[in-house]
Amino acid sequence: MLAKGQPIPLDPARNPDALFKVMDDQGNILPGVQAPEVPDQACLKLYRGLLQVRLVDDRFMKLQRQGRLGFYMQSTGEEATHFGAAYALKPTDWVFPSYREPGVAFWRGYSMKDFTNQLFGNVEDPVKGRQMPVHHSARWINFVSISSPVGTQIPQAVGMAWAARLTKKDDVALVYFGEGTSSTGQFHVGMNFAGVVKAPCIFFCRNNGWAISTSQGKQTASSSFAIKALAYGMPGVRVDGNDLLAVIAVMEDAVKRARAGEGPTLIEGVTYRRGGHSSSDDPNVYRDPAEVTAWEANDPLERWRRYLVKRGLWSQDVHDQYTKEITEEIGAALKHAESLGPPALETMFEDVFAEMPPHLKEQMAECLAGPRAKSGHGGH
Repeated sequence: MLAKGQPIPLDPARNPDALFKVMDDQGNILPGVQAPEVPDQACLKLYRGLLQVRLVDDRFMKLQRQGRLGFYMQSTGEEATHFGAAYALKPTDWVFPSYREPGVAFWRGYSMKDFTNQLFGNVEDPVKGRQMPVHHSARWINFVSISSPVGTQIPQAVGMAWAARLTKKDDVALVYFGEGTSSTGQFHVGMNFAGVVKAPCIFFCRNNGWAISTSQGKQTASSSFAIKALAYGMPGVRVDGNDLLAVIAVMEDAVKRARAGEGPTLIEGVTYRRGGHSSSDDPNVYRDPAEVTAWEANDPLERWRRYLVKRGLWSQDVHDQYTKEITEEIGAALKHAESLGPPALETMFEDVFAEMPPHLKEQMAECLAGPRAKSGHGGH
């Protein structure tokens, strides 16, 4: 947490348009700012996590371009929004992700094997091939299924948070979404309801500059996305989303408020989408390449590395060891995933009811028998 007596990021008197920062781009703690306390081992684990997402994105985008994977979405440049938020949560808290938060799942225990199997939709895919790639779901880490329609997850998160309050649990729900999603009805309905019932929900708006080909300037007439919190009776804070310590600080404050029964918080994490919206998108059509170059100076991985150097924690040997470990994990998971076939056909009928009703059993039997059974030729 921040030092006693220091103005906290969620101070209601604070201007929500102001950008909260802890570090500069060189990894120096800014004058007059008290950084949140992060132990040495946690600092190194966070570095490994940032590096893991970066290496995973690079490898799997190449696989997609080679035709070995149908679809992929990168998080390059946005990784601090994953780990800064995940670090502040307890394992019992719930995460309702958008498309670009694999780091949160990794931090909470999602394995490279499960991650890769989901991308291929094979027999060991945790969601049995029912979702397109990068739409992960991991119940065992309270990581709720990613939905393609933007904003779906916001009312879901509010409902989970409200349920926690009604059952007197201290669980918190964290929901991610892009700035483009603030233009949807789900955003406004969810924010309003959470504010009214004081749901322990943290709304994390990952403002990465672009909603596919629509710039943030075309999404809203307000001065920021964080300022929208005021209309719904909750604090809002605009944070440097590439500053890992700043994200941790605002998240810790938001979590503390939520657990104390003080209600929701809106966080606008200002970051940048370095790649395209997805492997199907060409961002060069609608944005200036110089914009990408300018944001490279704010790279969250390099910024964290510089901070760790100043703490005497980073070395080239540490980096090389992590790179070797992660690369080997990716390679092993990929080899295994590509060796497996698709889920069994009957899994298409499972998990709809606790006990399969007769009509589904009949449909499954007909499906398994194949087209020859329908024509009276048997199922040979």
